Amino acid sequence: MILPKKSLILIQILCFLALYFHHQPCSLAIDEYEFVVKEATYTRLCSTKKILTVNGQFPGPTIEAQHGDTIYVNVYNQGKQNITIHWHGVLQPRYPWADGPEYITQCPIKPGGRFRQKIIFSTEEGTLWWHAHSDWSRATVYGAIIIHPKVGTRYPFPKPDAEVPIILGEWWKEDITKVLQQMHDTGGDPNISDAFTINGQPGDLYPCSKQGTFKLTVDRGKTYLLRLINAAMNIILFFAIKKHNLTVVGVDAGYTKPLSSEYVTISPGQTIDALLSANQKPDLYYMVARAYSTGSNHHFDNTTTTAIVQYKGKYSNPTSSSSSSLPSLPFYNDTNAAFSFLGGLKSLADKKHPIDVPLHIRNRIFTTISVNSFPCQDNNNCAGPNGTRFAASMNNISFVNPSTALLQAYYQHTNGVYGDNFPDMPPFLFNFTDIFLPLNLETPKRGTEVMVLDYNTTVEIVLQGTALMGGIDHPIHLHGYNFYIVGFGLGNFDIYKDPLKYNLKDPPLRNTVSVPINGWVTVRFKADNPGRIL
Repeated sequence: MILPKKSLILIQILCFLALYFHHQPCSLAIDEYEFVVKEATYTRLCSTKKILTVNGQFPGPTIEAQHGDTIYVNVYNQGKQNITIHWHGVLQPRYPWADGPEYITQCPIKPGGRFRQKIIFSTEEGTLWWHAHSDWSRATVYGAIIIHPKVGTRYPFPKPDAEVPIILGEWWKEDITKVLQQMHDTGGDPNISDAFTINGQPGDLYPCSKQGTFKLTVDRGKTYLLRLINAAMNIILFFAIKKHNLTVVGVDAGYTKPLSSEYVTISPGQTIDALLSANQKPDLYYMVARAYSTGSNHHFDNTTTTAIVQYKGKYSNPTSSSSSSLPSLPFYNDTNAAFSFLGGLKSLADKKHPIDVPLHIRNRIFTTISVNSFPCQDNNNCAGPNGTRFAASMNNISFVNPSTALLQAYYQHTNGVYGDNFPDMPPFLFNFTDIFLPLNLETPKRGTEVMVLDYNTTVEIVLQGTALMGGIDHPIHLHGYNFYIVGFGLGNFDIYKDPLKYNLKDPPLRNTVSVPINGWVTVRFKADNPGRIL
């Protein structure tokens, strides 16, 4: 971006004052980004194909800002399909128009179209990410967002020697639009990915991939802030580094009490800030990620992606692609390991980083999260269970995508686009986690229903997973808000016993939570960001 001369002089003066009074350098930060959505050719797993990218990069460009900044992103869609870009975890206070969800807060950007998106950073500090929010475009259209402390402040932990984004993703050999189309056509599960990736590379254990494996070069004795992002489509991942513990200091752009662990569990859409101390003898060490998956009827990618932590210096290279050189990770269906890590996360909750957990709740919502099925249309035999089509629901309503943006319909008082009768309780109460459930519970209703909340009301949502169709762990992300995870557990939520165990002192503040298979999660927040449709 070209700034006028007077603006440059003003910025230079402000930078001088920041250096003089706060002893911190200031740079002429670019506060405007150009995102050109276009196809680019990439080779992975011995085959070459075109993928959708931003600026030809995979992963896409990193956005950097400071706490409280406002930036602009000019999105130009040179692709063949509609696109939107979502700023995952950015609260966008009182400005939902550029949030990104297709036909929810905005209409998509058509091929050849442009859209200038205003991104307002308010309380966020740490790591977030951006991604496409239309169909499955986000399989390749994503990148990191790094929000640094504002001038005059610092991290609540010793300043690291370097900061490194680590983005976990997936790769399909097949064109991703064909994967999605086949799922729509058959009504069955989508084909699983052929590989997981670390910063766009599958790693040593996959064919034709060793040369491109991502390498993190470190100096012994230094500390590195890893900015972990799970950009996988719908897979919870375990992540670890051989012979190195990670110290978690932040999640979803908020600080936590330091938590040292041999591994981390990270759900789709979540971010983790973790310190890596390069305190081992100079050598090469694998970092790895693989799936956590528990669905009884759910196929998943059981492969392992790798990258390498490479110490500077001269030494022999003992690292091989054998599994014996990999760090130990929990077994793929180890629920206790997955959620014991998540349960160890606590908000920092100190004087400089206070929290405000709602204690007096006005709106209480209890919603089931279920895998469902619909009868196959036209008497065809679909690929779902017993010839049906897979579906999903909350409180027995399977969401129907509108053709007009809901936010536009709300402000223009357009009738017929949505209903405002999303229930605060499921229509049927049953043993949600029983493995033997009546077949009539498997078919939900269709609808485009929203819940309208009063401004500044306090909200508690209990998210209850069910065993319908075998169940599945499911991520839930709330746009425009962070929420406190005050409790979670396995089995059915007990309205009398479980609230007694809520953590109301220092619960983690997140924008995305994973509801455990046949379990529940309780979140609380204040509805103080108008223009959001929950």
